[in-house]
Amino acid sequence: MLLQMLLQAIEQSGAGLAVFGAAIGAGLAAIGAGLGIGRIGGSAVEGIARQPEAAGAIQTAMLIIAALIEAVALFAAVICLLISFKL
Repeated sequence: MLLQMLLQAIEQSGAGLAVFGAAIGAGLAAIGAGLGIGRIGGSAVEGIARQPEAAGAIQTAMLIIAALIEAVALFAAVICLLISFKL
């Protein structure tokens, strides 16, 4: 039923597929960033628990990698917004 409603909404506008694809792309970028940040956080906590003396280096690397993941996710979201607003 949900799929039928989505397909009807897509068919009603000529540019519906592009907007629908942009929305899916933005959602996937957000999900990917969330999974990446979660995995980094869990691995960092595990690494600090195993080697407490290396906590500073692990935390620094974790923050840098998290910033890079967020930048890629933001870039993907901006591209998806540009695609949806261009139509």
